[in-house]
Amino acid sequence: MAEPPASSNSGGGVSLPLIESELYFLIARFLTTGPCRRALKVLVQELEQHQLLPKRLDWQGNEHYRSYEELVLSNKHVAPDHLLQICKRIGPILDKEIPPSISRVNSLLGAGRQSLLRTAKDCRNTVWKGSAFAALHRGRPPEIPVNYGTPPNLVEVHRAKQLTGYAKFSTSFPGSMYQHVKMHRRILGHLSSVYCVAFDRTGHRIFTGSDDCLVKIWSTHNGRLFATLRGHSAEISDMAVNYENTMIAAGSCDKMIRVWCLRTCAPVAVLHGHTGSITSLQFSPMVKGSMRYMVSTGADGTVCFWQWDTDSMKFNNRPVKFTEKPRPGVQMLCSSFSVGKSCGMFLATGSTDHVIRMYFFGSETPEKIAELESHADKVDSIQFSNSGDRFISGSRDGTARIWRFEQAEWRSILLDMSDRLPGEMCSEEDKFMKPKVTMIAWNQNDNYVVTAVNNHLLKVWNSCTGQLLHDLVGHADEVFVLETHPFDSRIMLSAGHDGNIFIWDITKGTKTKHYFNMIEGQGHGAVFDCKFSPDGQHFACTDSHGHLLIFGFGCSRPYEKVR
Repeated sequence: MAEPPASSNSGGGVSLPLIESELYFLIARFLTTGPCRRALKVLVQELEQHQLLPKRLDWQGNEHYRSYEELVLSNKHVAPDHLLQICKRIGPILDKEIPPSISRVNSLLGAGRQSLLRTAKDCRNTVWKGSAFAALHRGRPPEIPVNYGTPPNLVEVHRAKQLTGYAKFSTSFPGSMYQHVKMHRRILGHLSSVYCVAFDRTGHRIFTGSDDCLVKIWSTHNGRLFATLRGHSAEISDMAVNYENTMIAAGSCDKMIRVWCLRTCAPVAVLHGHTGSITSLQFSPMVKGSMRYMVSTGADGTVCFWQWDTDSMKFNNRPVKFTEKPRPGVQMLCSSFSVGKSCGMFLATGSTDHVIRMYFFGSETPEKIAELESHADKVDSIQFSNSGDRFISGSRDGTARIWRFEQAEWRSILLDMSDRLPGEMCSEEDKFMKPKVTMIAWNQNDNYVVTAVNNHLLKVWNSCTGQLLHDLVGHADEVFVLETHPFDSRIMLSAGHDGNIFIWDITKGTKTKHYFNMIEGQGHGAVFDCKFSPDGQHFACTDSHGHLLIFGFGCSRPYEKVR
């Protein structure tokens, strides 16, 4: 019987598993586009000398040696970055099966739970016993391990608080508790869309301002209507409650500002200073004896500073006015006062001429101190941080900037809305859509900023480095509402024209609660504004159909009694 021909692998080459010989080939391909050309030459020589490259099999199963050049020609689909692309894809795939300690940290050199060789056994969750919660490190409870699987046992946490007198809020009130928030009542309070909602400083009253020209006052705790404030002849565009909780001011498209006393609901002032619609209204937190300021911006391109007295509750009818109109049609769109350390000393404004203007209250009268021209389109959202040392501006040019005063000048960190997370693919729709920032917000401790983009995404950024951390997916239309929880730095509220209301844990990049504003027989109602109460126990939303929606913890029985 005839014997098959001998294998051509008779040169004494090393026999390797196929995966190892292919890896050698991919390493050589990777080196072809880098600077290590001499290393590539030596590597190819040694691979061919020791016959380490993948061999060819004939129809009889015999192996035949192939040179590096032959392999390149027969594997034209293998690009020089083939090995790199494989390495980039391994991490995200493994992260879905076995989540790492720190998400989206792409490294081939990680150890432990960050290792690409980790197994489910390596990543078992830590579980503490009661005594661990009662321990103190430098006078404070220890941090919960990152691999602590489920929320801590609340009984153990509160028992530890009794023993030590201290408990971390994030431990004693896990983010999952916000799943118990529910809608207490939906109230049809206006005949037209309601674009403005606000709480008073105590959280006991809710104010709504509508396109029906009315401002209404409601009870937070049962939804009862307390009063209706009349006087405006056009849509309500913005509202503000003073820090002393004695007055509410409302701006309107009728170019006027009206102020009412919260104790008697009587009119306090009617202020004429603008020749265009009021676009924003703010009370200054700055205290100078009994003298205070309120600021308004208008579509006429002006900024008005209204002086008033806390003792007499009287306004000076002649404001300090800045006309910021370098060309016809320029409008002032938004404003924000500094809080925290520089309480009310600075005001930032945004406008349609792409310029951010800074005003200072340290002298006898307000003065303009800077014009920042870094945006390429209108600046329609602006907000100071809770500490008051930074502010963020959002623009229709697709960027946001975090500003800080350093070395005698304003410097900024650029946040580009076209940035993507590692491994995230660009959709066909995004390729042709110019990104625009629709809203911006700081979280409570200023570690993060959140930007809403016109592609319906919310992006979470590290406020110190400008690194993109999470994309929050859920909205199906543009988002114009971003609200920070008053004391829980993890929580952010968003709402949009799609009728969706989300509570997010921005530290994890996850949804905690979702509500869809469906109106029976009318489809969904676009949500135009939302606000948290000062104690964080409630939040109120208003929509395009004239409704006020009150959400909160606990039962809804008090709301059911009021009809």
